[in-house]
Amino acid sequence: MAERRPYHVSSAIVVVRSEKLAVVQEQLASMDGVEVHAAEGGKIVVVIEGGSTGALGARLSEMSLLEGVVAANMVFEHVEFEEITGDEKRTDAA
Repeated sequence: MAERRPYHVSSAIVVVRSEKLAVVQEQLASMDGVEVHAAEGGKIVVVIEGGSTGALGARLSEMSLLEGVVAANMVFEHVEFEEITGDEKRTDAA
């Protein structure tokens, strides 16, 4: 029987001082589980993916500490459940 593992996806808006927009955008794009989808007028739209709400919150906190970031706010979170087969269980344990 397959197990189910939660998979969390969130969108967030990161508000940045305009002179730091390009630098912060690059830093965000280099973070694991983060994709930058748009940047304009001091706002950056990102999608964050992870294994738990806590992991998403930790990543959001990390974003808020970047130099030039004024605010980082989660907008939406969705949870899906992935089915893990026996082969994947063995691979994950290795």
